[in-house]
Amino acid sequence: MQRAFLLLTLVIVTLGLGGCTMISYYAQSLKGHVQIITSRESVGKLIEDPSTPEALRARMASASAIRQFASDELSLPDNSSYRSYVDIGRDAVTWAVFAAPQLSLTPRTWCFPVFGCVPYRGYFSKEAANDAALVLHRQGFDVYISGITAYSTLGWSSDPLLSTMLFQDDTYLASLVFHELAHQRVYVTNDSAFNEAFAVAVETTGVEKWLRSTGDLAGLRRYEADRKRRAEFIELVSQTRAELARIYAGSGRLDEKLAAKAAAIETLRKRYRTMRDRRWGGYKRYDAWFDAPINNAKLAATAVYSDEVPAFVRLFKLCSGDYERFYASVRRIGAVGKARRIETLRARSRCD
Repeated sequence: MQRAFLLLTLVIVTLGLGGCTMISYYAQSLKGHVQIITSRESVGKLIEDPSTPEALRARMASASAIRQFASDELSLPDNSSYRSYVDIGRDAVTWAVFAAPQLSLTPRTWCFPVFGCVPYRGYFSKEAANDAALVLHRQGFDVYISGITAYSTLGWSSDPLLSTMLFQDDTYLASLVFHELAHQRVYVTNDSAFNEAFAVAVETTGVEKWLRSTGDLAGLRRYEADRKRRAEFIELVSQTRAELARIYAGSGRLDEKLAAKAAAIETLRKRYRTMRDRRWGGYKRYDAWFDAPINNAKLAATAVYSDEVPAFVRLFKLCSGDYERFYASVRRIGAVGKARRIETLRARSRCD
């Protein structure tokens, strides 16, 4: 379910830190990013160029309007990010590798200068991601690989629109642009759960505002229905994570805990099928997630992007939907020590 992550390369590579393995990792990241940024084409020129295919011109016009809306109405950075375009010719721009111990839902993290620690490593090659996942698997970790359609350099470079961002409709494109620009507005080092939930809150409130502004009430209803199903999916996964946490913390032999883990995951699948068929009327968008292997790494990755979103949306409402006030409040909470940060967020009773 993950679709975006932070590219942790630009400053890191120039620092020349790490041993041979890390240098190799940084090198592939830098090479992949440079290949993309050197292929950028101006969105404005693509719109004006009569040789641009009509379908692409229409998408670029929509993307340009969405990008301007982000700055004008959501107080997101008014810079050159997402004002250029690159057709990367593949289904994902990068592949993110997540890992967690067999009997723990705490994801492994990797730490980098400037950007801090994050619960994944990104690769511009699917083969390289598979190789990294295999190494982690041999070390005893649960591993999950997710194809990514967009990424952010936190404003260190002018991030372009990518062909992968156009695979779905304009609502999906708007959600990606708003999400990635949110990372440029507020970013707290060493706290991916905080950063991602904040960006999702900006994304969802922003998309709702954008759909209302365009008068697309049918699109708004579809989006709200999708968000409701997403919340129910997260609640279902959270229930299983709580059950697994109790299993892992309890007594018992390794084989007994692994058997209980497998049973809990199978129960999750059964609960999903019941919810899909009885409550969702057979809506199958999440089938692929449940049909693929489920393990601690996959469950942990889902939590990073989801757990604290309601708390951020609540804070946004306390700020009367004023994005500048919201960002200022989030920044102040971000300055609180990590041990108390989420507690402080959840306890907020006013926008201050």
